[in-house]
Amino acid sequence: MRKTAMTRNAITVKVGSVSIGHEHPVVVQSMTNTDTADIERTVEQVYQLAKAGSELVRITVNSEAAAAAVSTIRERLDALDCDVPLVGDFHFNGHKLLEKYPCCAQALAKYRINPGNVGRGSKRDPQFAQMIECAIRYDKPVRIGVNWGSLDQSVLARLMDENSRSSTPRDSVAVMHDAVITSALESAEKAIELGLAKDKILLSCKMSGVQDLISVYQDLASRCDFPLHLGLTEAGMGSKGIVSSTAALAVLLQQGIGDTIRISLTPEPGGDRCQEVVVAQEILQSMGIRSFTPAVISCPGCGRTTSDYFQQLAQDIQSFLRHKMPEWKTQYAGVENMKVAVMGCVVNGPGESKNANIGISLPGTGERPVAPVYIDGQKDVTLKGNDIAEQFQKIVEQYVTKTYQQ
Repeated sequence: MRKTAMTRNAITVKVGSVSIGHEHPVVVQSMTNTDTADIERTVEQVYQLAKAGSELVRITVNSEAAAAAVSTIRERLDALDCDVPLVGDFHFNGHKLLEKYPCCAQALAKYRINPGNVGRGSKRDPQFAQMIECAIRYDKPVRIGVNWGSLDQSVLARLMDENSRSSTPRDSVAVMHDAVITSALESAEKAIELGLAKDKILLSCKMSGVQDLISVYQDLASRCDFPLHLGLTEAGMGSKGIVSSTAALAVLLQQGIGDTIRISLTPEPGGDRCQEVVVAQEILQSMGIRSFTPAVISCPGCGRTTSDYFQQLAQDIQSFLRHKMPEWKTQYAGVENMKVAVMGCVVNGPGESKNANIGISLPGTGERPVAPVYIDGQKDVTLKGNDIAEQFQKIVEQYVTKTYQQ
């Protein structure tokens, strides 16, 4: 468990076989971007996300065709020995779909409800109640997920009116932050009044700004003990999305806030959806919160490393380790904590290699084409020739087999 300035929320919620909250590890989740009605593509993407390490996968349930497909998707995944829990993402018509398609309601491990679009005006409360009653009937947990971009306008208007009558009015941003939190907490209270157990509720209050997200979750965590889902909504594409998500989540996670995370990256055209899983894992691993795959320590390169050989080696080793992990994690306990150093020259190379479990120090430009390998701090062998990468991979695999054998 993390040692932080704040205590993580005390409630534990079970989502299928996954426990979220309290002293349980922070859970990584993701979301498909396929049309859920397209069973083949959705099964394939869920399977790939789960294989990459997503412990929950959310799917869009926005139409009758999507709702009708959910139970078949679950069956196909089970046939592939993929037991990742599926979360149904409902907006606008979830109350109808859950009632009309009981197989969908049963196959999902959790429902996501957005209070901002569960219904307008007089329809809001009864439609929200209908979804909560369905969750009770099928014994499913619910994430009450507020997004600032689809905030319940009645809550915002009410708080704005109260603020305007105050003798010390706050600025509009502060009121909006409070409205997001209030929407989540009041919805949770309504769900409990309707009979949903407290340990069936998770909350999220997603914002698209880093400082907004930090401020809202710090306040939310101080006002409730529900498990919290973290994520910067609409984080963006590429380095912008990765950096923004990391900046926001790292601050909160360091304070002990957050029980499950999702990195909402805009994928590059034709890009790999699994990137959001890898980024989530790397945030947690870089902070020492969880370990998922052996860490590769590699130098940035300098004038001593004009060749790209060490860069290619570092990339190859990292890909090799991720490729092997699905097999290794079932056979070698603790292998995810292994550190592998791939260094490009003799300045810091030997030192970093000695500090890793296993490391290789390449010679750099203009030096002898040899590469000493260090194992647990001791020089073991010096590699030469054109197949240094292949030789080093074999040494890594032998080290894993010898060191982590159960």
